Amino acid sequence: MPHAIRPDELVAMVRDQIAAAADPEKAPAMQAYMKSTMPYRGVTSQPLTRLCREVYADWVLPDEESWREAVLALWDDAEFREERYAATTLAGHRLYREHRQPCTMGLWRHLVVTGAWWDHVDDVATHRVRELLERFPDTVTPTLRDWAVDDDLWLRRTAIICQVGLRERIDRELLTHAIDANLDGSTRTSPPESPYGREFFVRKAIGWALRDYFRTDPDWVRAFVTEREGRLSGLSRREALKHA
Repeated sequence: MPHAIRPDELVAMVRDQIAAAADPEKAPAMQAYMKSTMPYRGVTSQPLTRLCREVYADWVLPDEESWREAVLALWDDAEFREERYAATTLAGHRLYREHRQPCTMGLWRHLVVTGAWWDHVDDVATHRVRELLERFPDTVTPTLRDWAVDDDLWLRRTAIICQVGLRERIDRELLTHAIDANLDGSTRTSPPESPYGREFFVRKAIGWALRDYFRTDPDWVRAFVTEREGRLSGLSRREALKHA
């Protein structure tokens, strides 16, 4: 049976476990690959996943406040990037599903804006944000429409890719809004009305979202791309039609 634990105790345990699993020889290459200013311990994905699974199954936080406190402590006070990966794993753990409500979008926003790189952002977008969108579409959709035009690049990327994997359950109006809000300026001949239109991570996100939905409705994606000829960047177009 799992045991109750305080947030500070859980955070300390996770950090100790990560330190014990560290491989200093791997750490520099991992940091270089991710272009991370935050150092790594050198714990790769599989052992880190196993470590988190075992700790989070055996030690349970008593309430929503404790869960949120532990997630933020692991994230905000992280000295090594693996601690932030452990934070997002805790954030999405099955035992705390009842705590993930529309108000949790504020927490996800914090992780996206402060994470500000594709590994953190994509995990939050395609798992945590997508979950809330599926469960509470009427409440979460307006927030994502706002994120699509936010001043923050990574919130825009989140709004574009948050439906990856939804297939036939996708909200095409939301997808269209998120993409169209970030098209202007995506080609060198279109006016730079969107501040992030030329950003690689936005153009790539558009292509990824369309490529994923192509598996479900290729005709819709083809028509979408054709209708935006001259506005859609070459990168986005190639990615969207990669499996055509």
